Amino acid sequence: MPPLAIVARALTVDFGGTVALDGVDVDIPAGSLTVIVGPNGAGKSTLLEVLAGAREPSAGSVDVGAHSRAFVPQRADVSEHLPLTVRDVVSVGAWGRTGALRRIAASDRAAIDTAMQRLDIAPLARHPFASLSGGQRQRALLAQGLARRAGILLLDEPTTGLDAASAERNRAAAAHERARGATVVCVSHDDRLVSDADHVVELDAGRVQTTHASLDDIRAANAPVR
Repeated sequence: MPPLAIVARALTVDFGGTVALDGVDVDIPAGSLTVIVGPNGAGKSTLLEVLAGAREPSAGSVDVGAHSRAFVPQRADVSEHLPLTVRDVVSVGAWGRTGALRRIAASDRAAIDTAMQRLDIAPLARHPFASLSGGQRQRALLAQGLARRAGILLLDEPTTGLDAASAERNRAAAAHERARGATVVCVSHDDRLVSDADHVVELDAGRVQTTHASLDDIRAANAPVR
């Protein structure tokens, strides 16, 4: 059995009487691309937020050991009056390594540049983030996550709503992170991304239905991928 990067036990999230997660157990292999699938309303994004440490569960635990985490939500609302450039937003990814008030090292600046180039947003570096289209914002947020160089990268629908070229860039970015040794966890309806996965978790009605080694295993079991 491969080593585990994330061990989650009995995760429950209750939104004022509406149970989004109901006693979920999840093991995420280290260095893998894991994709969480399931129908709308299954609790996929809630599970990802809890695994990322962005949401406290009502009950249960998440153990990520000594791994750092970077979480990339599907969308982010930024005030039109907040004077942040695209590079400013991507640079936030380095703060987890340096702290917001410390000088960014040359290696972090290089990671920011590389992330922006990989997602093809370097020409937008000086543009206001609030002026970007939805797809451009999503690519900037993913670049922020890449700049973090975290041990665990968690992505919520990284290809949804994008044109074919942008979606392929995001798939390639996820594959690159896995290749450098990071553990990548995605919520996705993208069959191509699911096909690339080492590990698939199927969620429905706030509960894990099955876990599979690959999309082929899901198809063999006649399980839905959406």
